[in-house]
Amino acid sequence: MIVALDHIAVAVPDIERAIKRFMDDFGLHFEGREDVTAAKTSTAFFPVPATSIELVHPMNGEGAIATYLAKKGGGLHHLCFRSDNIEEDIARLQQKGYRFLADAPTPGAHGSKVIFIHPKDCDGVLIEINQPADDYRASTNGSQSDE
Repeated sequence: MIVALDHIAVAVPDIERAIKRFMDDFGLHFEGREDVTAAKTSTAFFPVPATSIELVHPMNGEGAIATYLAKKGGGLHHLCFRSDNIEEDIARLQQKGYRFLADAPTPGAHGSKVIFIHPKDCDGVLIEINQPADDYRASTNGSQSDE
């Protein structure tokens, strides 16, 4: 039986730069590195609290997800980090040189506010920042995702 999402793996061209980004820019706890010789892979782990898997599908065949599916078919679309103050996080990340796909947060699922970081600033990974609505966060103990 599947009991939990264990991890999400992101292939990065520069692991040291990526470790710094996840620690310093996104504020995640760095658990450590491990070389997996059998897979010829060096790994770095950042544990996060309970999360969700979000399946996304275009409404009426329109929007960014429709474009993504047309180009790539299905697959990992983005990672989402929960924020307790999205405006402060946007300002902090802009100071570090991150570019966003919008000028300001937009409405997401469950009354949340969301914004996406340009994937070119994150080794090709689309990163979403999500601030859940207070009533939704309280009703789920903060365990739900975005959009």
